[in-house]
Amino acid sequence: MSDEGIRQARIDLAAAFRWASRLGLSEGICNHFSYAPDAEHFLINPRGFHWSELTASLLLLADRDGNVLEGDGEIEPTAFFIHSRVHLGLEQARCVLHTHMPYATAITITEGGRLHMASQNSVRFFDDIRYEDHYDGLALDVSEGDRICEALGDKHIAFLANHGVIIVGESIAKAFDDLYYLERASEVQCIAQATGRPLKLIADEVACRARQQFEDDPLLAQGHMAAIKRILDREEPEYAS
Repeated sequence: MSDEGIRQARIDLAAAFRWASRLGLSEGICNHFSYAPDAEHFLINPRGFHWSELTASLLLLADRDGNVLEGDGEIEPTAFFIHSRVHLGLEQARCVLHTHMPYATAITITEGGRLHMASQNSVRFFDDIRYEDHYDGLALDVSEGDRICEALGDKHIAFLANHGVIIVGESIAKAFDDLYYLERASEVQCIAQATGRPLKLIADEVACRARQQFEDDPLLAQGHMAAIKRILDREEPEYAS
């Protein structure tokens, strides 16, 4: 990727951090987003920063061994062991987003928790979710990153038991669009289940067709990211610095 391409990736990733923070999807100085401009390197947030203060230039460029090549600071250990292994192991994982966002995480802490095909937002993810139903502590070695890779397989979403979610995508815009709508789908499901009434499920063939209809319009994700950056350009322009 050219220097300009990496610069634009930095801006998009910084925008994703800022917007996720606005939506209440961040958690202290924890959780991580990354993007691999090529097979040997990835951009990731430095340890110790709240997402609301991240900028394009603060993001670290690291190699597959975790050596920081550009930027000041260090990579949080769990971030390295998760993101480096997922980038290396999965072709579809150019962008890797890991959060403990509340409603999706609520599903991971319920027995047999699943995102059900019961809303228009949920069908975006029909047959594209895997569930890792075993929690084994913090990701402090490569085996945990490899376990998450295995959990994802050829899918773009993994619900990690008692932990949070991983979203991967071929671009920052697509991965962030999926993250946003995954949390919205999880939110309405949790609200619906709180009523105590059974969910009104969508038939598999309808869910499959609706997912394809979303995929037939790739400009949805690009337009979402462009809108986010327009707002940030007006209200938090330093994000791109």
